[in-house]
Amino acid sequence: MTPVAPPGAPSIPVRQVGPPRLTLGLDGNVRLDLDAHRSLHPAPGPCTADALITLAEDGRLHGRGGAAFPFARKLRAVADAAERRRKRTVVVVNGTEGEPGSAKDKVLLCRAPHLVLDGAALAATALGALEIVVAVTEPSAAASVELALRERDLTARARVVRLPERFITGESGALVRGINGRRPVPPGRKVRAANRGVDGLPTLLSNAETYAQLAVLAGLGARRYRRVGTPDEPGTVLLTVTGSARFPAVVETPAGAPLGHLLDLCGARASEGVLVGGYHGAWLRGEDAVRARISRDGMAKAGGTLGAGIVMPLGRGTCPLGESARVARYLAAESAGQCGPCRLGLPDLAAALADLAAGRDGEAAVAAARRAARLTAGRGACFHPDGTARFVLSTLEVFADDVDRHIASGGCGRPVRGVLPADPVEARLRLEVDWSRCDGHGLCADLLRGTVRMDGYGYPVIPDEPLPAALEPAARKAVAMCPGLALRLVPRTPHSKPGKRVPAQAG
Repeated sequence: MTPVAPPGAPSIPVRQVGPPRLTLGLDGNVRLDLDAHRSLHPAPGPCTADALITLAEDGRLHGRGGAAFPFARKLRAVADAAERRRKRTVVVVNGTEGEPGSAKDKVLLCRAPHLVLDGAALAATALGALEIVVAVTEPSAAASVELALRERDLTARARVVRLPERFITGESGALVRGINGRRPVPPGRKVRAANRGVDGLPTLLSNAETYAQLAVLAGLGARRYRRVGTPDEPGTVLLTVTGSARFPAVVETPAGAPLGHLLDLCGARASEGVLVGGYHGAWLRGEDAVRARISRDGMAKAGGTLGAGIVMPLGRGTCPLGESARVARYLAAESAGQCGPCRLGLPDLAAALADLAAGRDGEAAVAAARRAARLTAGRGACFHPDGTARFVLSTLEVFADDVDRHIASGGCGRPVRGVLPADPVEARLRLEVDWSRCDGHGLCADLLRGTVRMDGYGYPVIPDEPLPAALEPAARKAVAMCPGLALRLVPRTPHSKPGKRVPAQAG
């Protein structure tokens, strides 16, 4: 009997454009057990490292986690490092998927875990790996994979590691640190997992969809695998379509299909702009989005990026600058906070965009945003500052008419509806101020830069939204050090519960 998905599994529907491959059998909200999986996907035969590298090259398989690194080169790097250092290897499945708008890897791990494990086991056998590690953040994904490991008697060679749900957890260096029992934040210097990863061993690290694609490639062979897609980017692509879409879904589509068709399928309008590639991606104008092709090359030609396969149409009736300001604030709070660009630059970016959205000194806010982006990009300990700066600059470019309107009129008259998910993870508290005690010392704005700012009269502007968990220590310090004893932390109110869309300040 095919069991249902574990409690808490993503309930987002799965749709297909053309014959399904990765999502074969995922009708309804079911989880494919091993017997059901094997009726759809025969077990791939074992092969050597050289044979697997050749297969990945012939299939032109690229990573599906955002960087799109050629999988064959990654395999070769791990194999060469293992031979050079005379060490065993480790295979890691990155299922953390920290992007708020992404669900494709969660869907695979919760509902088709054996397809992911087929690819991971194939790579582990070829590389002679010591173990397979599946890193996840959601309990439902962990439960599904652990059950799958028992179903295929793989518990002695594979394990599941739960990590905190943060935007940066899925960065390769942060992921390795987390698996090794350390704080899962990007390391200060770049260390390639292929050379020194889990337990210091050469590590093959890719996301869940990449291993599922590898299993499909091995089952079909390179020639049949390349029958769909484009010559340079064969195969299918998994996309998560959310935002203002009336029918949000994880969609499997051949590479090269028109994005406009996908938006129609999910009941989405492209006219107001579409965010592609996630929060480290870029906005597309409506007319550009409709014509864009779903591939790395197609998105690049349209001015966007495929990234982690996230598509978020903005829809009508919401302020685009206000929506983007919420995302910028979320990204600033989700940083590791261990380098200057993250600790100083990202809060400055978020504050400048928030000022613009609220109609406060618009021209100065635009100049401040561009200056912060220029000083932030390329200087961080990881790529989080670069991606955040790219997102903010894309906002200013694509919504230039809205920028002009906010500068000229102090806003656009539209509310911020929370179309883009940007709620802080594990937010429990929010700040309140006793105005009878506040003397406008400004210490809270110094300690909570980018979250609290001073208005034109010299008093703090306190956000209504709950504070991200990462900012709680700084908030407690601000409360303790407030000279007027005017600040306090209170539990978040029901209307600000993460995950629920609430109207915010008009843009």
